[in-house]
Amino acid sequence: MPLSWLLLILFALAVLGYVMGRSRALASAGGDSRGLHSLPSYYGYNVALTVLTPALGLLALWLIAQPVFVDGRVSTLLPDTAITEGSSRSLVMSDVRRVAEGFDLLVQEGRATGAEIRDMRAETTNVRDRLAEVGIALGSNVNPSVLSAAQRYRDLSTTASRAMWVVVLLVAIGGFAVSYMLTDKDFRARNTVERGILLVLICAASIAILTTLGIVLSMLFETRNFFAAYPWQEFFFGTNWAPDFRGNSDLAILPLLWGTLYISFIALLFAVPIGLFAAIYLSEYASQRVRSVAKPTIEVLAGIPTIVYGLFALITIGPMLRDYFAQPLGLGDSSSSVMTAGLVMGIMLIPFVSSLSDDIINAVPQAMRDGSYGLGATKSETIRQVIIPAALPGIVGAVLLAASRAIGETMIVVLGAGAAAAQFQRGLGEIVNPFEAMTTVTVKIVSQLTGDTDFASPETQVAFALGLTLFVITLGLNVLALWIVRRYREQYE
Repeated sequence: MPLSWLLLILFALAVLGYVMGRSRALASAGGDSRGLHSLPSYYGYNVALTVLTPALGLLALWLIAQPVFVDGRVSTLLPDTAITEGSSRSLVMSDVRRVAEGFDLLVQEGRATGAEIRDMRAETTNVRDRLAEVGIALGSNVNPSVLSAAQRYRDLSTTASRAMWVVVLLVAIGGFAVSYMLTDKDFRARNTVERGILLVLICAASIAILTTLGIVLSMLFETRNFFAAYPWQEFFFGTNWAPDFRGNSDLAILPLLWGTLYISFIALLFAVPIGLFAAIYLSEYASQRVRSVAKPTIEVLAGIPTIVYGLFALITIGPMLRDYFAQPLGLGDSSSSVMTAGLVMGIMLIPFVSSLSDDIINAVPQAMRDGSYGLGATKSETIRQVIIPAALPGIVGAVLLAASRAIGETMIVVLGAGAAAAQFQRGLGEIVNPFEAMTTVTVKIVSQLTGDTDFASPETQVAFALGLTLFVITLGLNVLALWIVRRYREQYE
């Protein structure tokens, strides 16, 4: 049965618990709410929270643990003969999951029964054709070992899902019964509900921390596996990027890192002055009427999808830069270049710098402006010597946000700068030429993880090493920004 039904049942139990808990509390006080320790609604909320909180928490943990458990159990059932040359256990398990998914679709659409699925044999049934009926395309018929593992995978998943329903509903009903029995006019429902809400808030705050920790740990583990198969000296200090899934790959990060920093630098060089000047004009010079029109118009840029920016770079900016600058100056003949991606990315970043800087500048106390004017300073002197220094921490934060956005951009780079890594062996003139095609770390992370790849190969695991390196660089930018903010903030405290 769908998971939405289980959620619907839980919320129905919570609503029923609210009504019954409130009624029981009033009944225990003889119908007079003044005899209750807390407001009547708190008694209902106590029952509802006791139904939902443990059940939903258990449901979330179960949904996370079930795939890991089923994958581990089924993976041990795969014989070594099922792993052919050029394949791996992880790739075979992906086939198992696809076949099991196809079996579920066959049952859901009424094309097969559960008994028919369990009785399928690769020797007598063309499983590939049956799965094609529900849109699961396979290159060849299903290996008997994969078919057996898929049947086991589906059985385990079905059993685990049924157990999840039973256990979660028992926990919800148990919470309902316990909280309902405790409901009495002297029960401190408000204190219990407030502690429960506090627990929910703590759990919500912990999700972000645990998610960050999970991301870092997953990258660390895969990066460790990568460096076990590929020397870290070549990765960090090599000068050639040439992955080859047949082996003998060159997986150096320097060409990708150079492209990332070069494109981001051009984007910030374009976006920061324009965005900052726009923010100064809107906050200090523009009339309220002009501001009400100009600021939303600038912020529209932040809502344009990056694929649209990429097409703009590919169709308009790239050919224009090639025809009017690169070819006349003898710097290149391609419309895909660092300058193309950098300029278009800079346009995209303008609202990030402008809107945040405008809000920070407006937050500077008016008393600082009045004091400057009282000492005889002009408007421009006040902006330059009082407002901008006072707002500098926020402006640095806006620039940092724009830099992080530029470093992580992918689509504009693919369409505007191409997918070729910088070629260090061509010399300094080639790698500093802004009209040469280059790519970034994020683009290569996508390309290395796209398609039917073997997650046990260095050519795939290098994506995690690239991601971890990018994470460390971003962390370094944050630390640098904090140092700058603290140093300049001391002058105005």
